[in-house]
Amino acid sequence: MRNICVLGLGYIGLPTVITLANAGFTVRGVDIKQDVVDTLTAGRLPIEEPGLPEAFAAARATGRLSFATAAGPAGAFIITVQTPHRTRADGVCEAELRHVEAAARSVGAVLRPGNLVVLESTVPPGACRWMEDILSEASGLSGDDFHVAHCPERVIPGRILAELRGNDRIIGARTPKALDLACEIYGRVVETGKLRLTDDLTAELCKLVENTYRDINIAYANELSVVAGRLGADVFKLIELANCHPRVNILNPGVGVGGHCIAVDPWFIHGLLPDCTPLIAAARRVNDAKPHYVAETVSKQLPAGSRVCVLGLSYKADIDDLRESPSLTLCRDLRGRGFTVTACEPHIKAEEIERFANLPLDQALREDFLILAVGHTLFKDNRVRIAERPHYDCVGIL
Repeated sequence: MRNICVLGLGYIGLPTVITLANAGFTVRGVDIKQDVVDTLTAGRLPIEEPGLPEAFAAARATGRLSFATAAGPAGAFIITVQTPHRTRADGVCEAELRHVEAAARSVGAVLRPGNLVVLESTVPPGACRWMEDILSEASGLSGDDFHVAHCPERVIPGRILAELRGNDRIIGARTPKALDLACEIYGRVVETGKLRLTDDLTAELCKLVENTYRDINIAYANELSVVAGRLGADVFKLIELANCHPRVNILNPGVGVGGHCIAVDPWFIHGLLPDCTPLIAAARRVNDAKPHYVAETVSKQLPAGSRVCVLGLSYKADIDDLRESPSLTLCRDLRGRGFTVTACEPHIKAEEIERFANLPLDQALREDFLILAVGHTLFKDNRVRIAERPHYDCVGIL
């Protein structure tokens, strides 16, 4: 287990590779994109994450870290590739597992008896058993010759390194041996959290359940913001007062829900059992509708052709991740209504993001109207300047 091959070098895979190398493992990081491999081999990082540059430098200094475009022989393999989704005609999202399959086939080409394969990617129930069949087919080995475990990632951008070491880690497998081997790895990574062992199906469901719980609670806050808006109440003051009750803890609303997990994972449960999960579907639709509610509300306040700047495009504060960004949905909706739409996303250096000009804050403040969509620290530090301009605050920091 001292030699590990990690497939997928995105927001989860790359910090995982670095953390493993710093924990004493010899690690090969694999990504099918040659430019990603070249960038990392040259000592540069393709993503932004607090503490990652320092951890990366330390990992490289150990001499135990390398990068390639294909898997090589190892004692253990960890798959952290993306699981994008496709939307059915009825609006329900289904998991797209083509990247998991490709990674499994790459591992199967070098898999040896006794190896461990850990799937960290977020997947619907039953995916581990499906992946085990692919590994067996690609390697020619029986399913009893190698070991499979599921250890879903449970971290958030902005705190990935700390949570990799500090959060409890769920490890699920169908055999005790697979659990033991996985514990050999994660027991050296997790410093203050606990390793919680279960079967593979329960582990798959647990990650989905966690994110669905958060999605439903956010949906309640977003729905309250619509109710308060219709009645002319301040939703942020309303929530502050309601949360004075010892058994109430309502979240703050926002422009919607983004990120690859919370905005997608609930559909994996609903798509599997639609007849008994109406609450999950309703919450998803509430959150998906919120950017359009904001666009409709703002459009009633502005003359046609106004210049509107959306402050914040990432899906949460102080990161550069645009996956499933509700702010981008808001931008598209506003442009479709005839407004000239710009953005201010300080964590992305590009001058243009999806055909929206990305302005520095000083320039953004000269636009006709501002929509505060993400609570970046830069915006909090400049709340007085922002409040002086015509604005709509989605996140309550003004």
